[in-house]
Amino acid sequence: MKKHYVTIGMIAILLVGCQKESDSRPQKQAKIEKKVVLDIRNPKVEIASEFEELAKVYEKENPEIDIRIRTVGGAADDYSDLKAELASGRGPDIFTNTGYGNAETWRPYLEDLSKERWIKDAYPGTLDAIKMDGNVYGMPMNLEGYGFIYNKQLFQRAGIEQVPETLSELKKAASTLEQKGITPFATGYYEDWKLGVHLLNVAFARQKDPDAFIKKLNAGEMQIPDNPLFSDVIDLLDVTLEYGNADPLTTDYNMEVDLFTKEKAAMILQGNWIQPMIDERAPDLDVAFMPIPINDEPTDQLVVSVPNYWVVNKKADSSDKKEAKQFLNWMVSSEKGQTFITERFKFIPVFKNIKTDDLGPLAKETIAAYKKGNTLDANWSGFPAGVKEEFGSAMQMYVGKQLTRQQLLREFQLSWNRAREAQE
Repeated sequence: MKKHYVTIGMIAILLVGCQKESDSRPQKQAKIEKKVVLDIRNPKVEIASEFEELAKVYEKENPEIDIRIRTVGGAADDYSDLKAELASGRGPDIFTNTGYGNAETWRPYLEDLSKERWIKDAYPGTLDAIKMDGNVYGMPMNLEGYGFIYNKQLFQRAGIEQVPETLSELKKAASTLEQKGITPFATGYYEDWKLGVHLLNVAFARQKDPDAFIKKLNAGEMQIPDNPLFSDVIDLLDVTLEYGNADPLTTDYNMEVDLFTKEKAAMILQGNWIQPMIDERAPDLDVAFMPIPINDEPTDQLVVSVPNYWVVNKKADSSDKKEAKQFLNWMVSSEKGQTFITERFKFIPVFKNIKTDDLGPLAKETIAAYKKGNTLDANWSGFPAGVKEEFGSAMQMYVGKQLTRQQLLREFQLSWNRAREAQE
């Protein structure tokens, strides 16, 4: 996804929400001598235009604020550029962090947000990943779930009545779809995060104790090639390649979703975050989630987690930090901000003061799984920094037949070792 800058009114609304508590800011100014400019790094390309609209609303209500948004995602969603910007003092005022080990790595740039008003409204456990020494350094963006999203009408057309819960059942369903002239999988493997983050995470999530497994990997007491679940994930990858669209390595995020929404493919490995894209491109599409089976042990669990936390740049000017905090508070406390979160972004909120109505079928299933506790964890926030990208690159090489299965498993271990040693 291409990176772009837009000057927006996002901050305008935040400050208005804060006026209810303080009259220190005049509602109207005859003359604005100097504007505060907030730079925001948005990692959600799915809501790029909606986020910009929100900013315009905020700017309109707060003419003393300018917001510049840089939206990144997909292949561009790495942190190398952010590292360089922060190191040079040109970093954004608001960006995102996935928490846990990533929060530790970026701690010098994370402002303490422990005294912000939204803390008391966060659902239990949603702040854990961004807590260090008892302090909170980020505001949870939303709750997300992912798995295989499937087109219910295409499944019915192919005569598939049971949602697959094992890899054998999934392969049988794919074969049935193909026989009916329907491409089973949309495979956008140009995006390394689909492979090295979402797909490979399932091997970690299906461990009996994922945290203990990661600790043993870090201690050198476990080796990835010796764990059968990683080979199982490659088995699933092989099925998607056998029954997927042509040229997966040149199929990007947008193209992949386009294949699915145009009913040129029956399944896509994605999450509830693509609901706005589905609503825009194919509002009548009847979709639902299925789990991600990697072997013949039945599963009905979705992966559900807080994917990102909004953080404030500790190195920013004091005025920018103040306005950034006010904006984040406004986004989750004001009526307009909440409306954008639920109705426009289709986010599953993590704050109990935000009411949810119809967020779409994918969000509904995610919420149901979360409430039942019938979920798998997203474990990548506990990975050593940089390893996800190496996982993804290695899996792309496997897709391109540049690595064998055993070589890929070995690359996983080598990548983990390098990333772990770099942190020591």
